[in-house]
Amino acid sequence: MPSRPRLLLGLATLVASVATAGSLYFSLGLGLVPCELCWYQRILMYPLVVVLGVAAIEDRAAVARTVLPLSLPGTAIAAYHVVLQVRPSIGGTCSVGGGCSSILYPMLDGLLTIPRLSLVAFVLVTALAALAWLAREPADGW
Repeated sequence: MPSRPRLLLGLATLVASVATAGSLYFSLGLGLVPCELCWYQRILMYPLVVVLGVAAIEDRAAVARTVLPLSLPGTAIAAYHVVLQVRPSIGGTCSVGGGCSSILYPMLDGLLTIPRLSLVAFVLVTALAALAWLAREPADGW
């Protein structure tokens, strides 16, 4: 049976993989042009698939040292992106391809939008990596 940190890292890998596949589907499958903030989020999410996947295979809960510097800024950018979408009047840098701040993608009657999905993914990856670190064996180090 896999250790608890390995299971948590596996779940985080799954979340990052679904987020990556979803972003590629929105742009390549549906032809939606990613805005500037979407690109920043992609830059931070895509490497997490490999980093978390390798850590899950090797059962290295200390990967939080590598994951958090990617997932925390991703969470902040995604949260800012959601704010721009909810309140486009505050202005911001979301403008490429029509701007996610002005376009709601109608998933679940507008509740799930691309920026909100990204925020959920980054929060889940951050939480799962942190939980894996907390569940590690004391001998595993920081």
